[in-house]
Amino acid sequence: MASQRQLFLQHVAQTSEFPILLEIEKAEGIYLYDKNGKSYIDIISGIGVSSLGHRHPKVVDAVKQQMDKYLHTMVYGEFVMSPQVQLATLISDHTPDGLDSVYFVNSGSEAVEGAMKLAKKVTGRTEIIAAKNAYHGSTHAASALMSDTFFTKAYFPLVPGIRFIEYNNQLDLKNITSKTACVIIETIQGEAGVQVPKNDYFKKLRARCTEVGALLILDEIQCGYGRTGSLFAFEQFGIVPDVLLIAKAMGGGMPIGAFIASKEMMDSLAVDPVLGHITTFGGHPVMCAAGVATLEVLLESNWIADVKKKEQLFKDILVHPAIKEIRSAGLMMAVELKDFDFVQKVIQKCVENGLMIDWFLFNDQSIRIAPPLVITEDEVVKSAKIILDAIDGAWVSMGF
Repeated sequence: MASQRQLFLQHVAQTSEFPILLEIEKAEGIYLYDKNGKSYIDIISGIGVSSLGHRHPKVVDAVKQQMDKYLHTMVYGEFVMSPQVQLATLISDHTPDGLDSVYFVNSGSEAVEGAMKLAKKVTGRTEIIAAKNAYHGSTHAASALMSDTFFTKAYFPLVPGIRFIEYNNQLDLKNITSKTACVIIETIQGEAGVQVPKNDYFKKLRARCTEVGALLILDEIQCGYGRTGSLFAFEQFGIVPDVLLIAKAMGGGMPIGAFIASKEMMDSLAVDPVLGHITTFGGHPVMCAAGVATLEVLLESNWIADVKKKEQLFKDILVHPAIKEIRSAGLMMAVELKDFDFVQKVIQKCVENGLMIDWFLFNDQSIRIAPPLVITEDEVVKSAKIILDAIDGAWVSMGF
């Protein structure tokens, strides 16, 4: 009889020729457990998803309660469903004026797609500007926002009208003009290896977009929901976007995303033509119930308030001659090492020692640290020591 691993490789569509191939039997808190009972600290949160850890009891309870009432009933936007109303209202209560209309979708990529359409509809323009080394998703239009063609050239032609600026380069802001429908940009660049804004970059970007009438779309799919030490990262930079994108941690482990704008802008998708943007499963009641529980836990707890302290604890411990730099925005961290080969050896040794860790699409000389926000200080210490041991092992094996 074929093993689970063999069936996985044969029948589950693959994204690479080298999947991790851990057979996960259970997940709880910050831990994953394989079929042999070995535990792994999930220090990447399923790439930014499990900010409350795995199977947070309030999220699980909310899902069960909603499943006892109803699942899918009708395509998005037709029926009045309490979980959607509760979540949209809760989000609007904790976002600035002008971000009061929430369009629910199933993923971050879908949020990006919807926002791109919204910007074209509202402005009547077609040019979209993105930042170099950004990642906004892998659907067709979202892929067009990647400046590096390594991941996209096999699928050309992509959506036309995309131009690129360099993140943090204020001279590039002149390329945003009256032809620009929107600038879509990560508040903290994730897959570029945690690049943070400098020298009031976002205030100047906000001013330029306002000056020429372009919408500013902030992608907080990875950096939002408390990861940087505030509910949304943009709160730390004194600006408000025209459109906000969220997903990943939003559902506490359940698939949900959203793009958020003013009601006036969002209403434009309902006319000329009617049904200008529709989705079957967006705003699924079970996912929205999970979203309500997730946001309530974040707002009622100290997890966000403790992010900076845990960030500093990681940085205090992670000191090693092999570490060139640590870039961070709260519990969104990149530890830069020698090169990709060194990174892969460190990752391999971490996994062997029970720590799930990863690298970045556009910065393969750095390892990713993005643990659940519920990680304790003792668990931070334990995780950091495993990383140091792995760096030591890689350092010796490569003859340094």
